[in-house]
Amino acid sequence: MGIRPIHTEEDYRAALARLENIWDAEPSTPESDELDVLALLVEAYEEEHYPIDPPDPIDAIKFRMEQIGLTRRDLEQCIGSRARVSEVLSRKRRLSLDMIRKLNEKLGIPAEILIAEYPLRSEKTPPDNNQEVR
Repeated sequence: MGIRPIHTEEDYRAALARLENIWDAEPSTPESDELDVLALLVEAYEEEHYPIDPPDPIDAIKFRMEQIGLTRRDLEQCIGSRARVSEVLSRKRRLSLDMIRKLNEKLGIPAEILIAEYPLRSEKTPPDNNQEVR
């Protein structure tokens, strides 16, 4: 096993190429051990050099709704009236602690995502039509 730390982009590309070659390694073989160690090194390098920001709470709700086929009406039991759901999803109103608890329980979205700060839309800001949900 010739595993070394990943310091450069060239090291990273080489590690990815090697991972691809040994991806289907049989368990309990030297290649599967190499796969495990190399995957950890690649993950650590990616976390440092290519961090992924947590999703915006409203985007996370919309994404989860789409994933499990929910409509805005389905959110009424978590958020409140039809108007309240509309206000939250259009970023005119913040999520309350009670809403966060219910969305966490019903949709399985981690609370740490739902409690994050997010921008509210003022009356003058046009809506984001790219993220429309039924």
